[in-house]
Amino acid sequence: MQRSLTPAAAVLLALGLAACHQQGPAEQAGQKIDTLGQKASDALNPPQGPAQSVGRKIDRTLGN
Repeated sequence: MQRSLTPAAAVLLALGLAACHQQGPAEQAGQKIDTLGQKASDALNPPQGPAQSVGRKIDRTLGN
């Protein structure tokens, strides 16, 4: 029984530590610059229909 609980406890601990990350001011500024660049890109090269628009939103959400 203890063998099956040890990996589960390790996974829960790792997830708990990963959830504690807070963005610093440099990361926030970088994110704002990225957003401005994406908006400029959309203004110069707008999506060609609703499917491409949704695809771009998904890519940006996933960080691609």
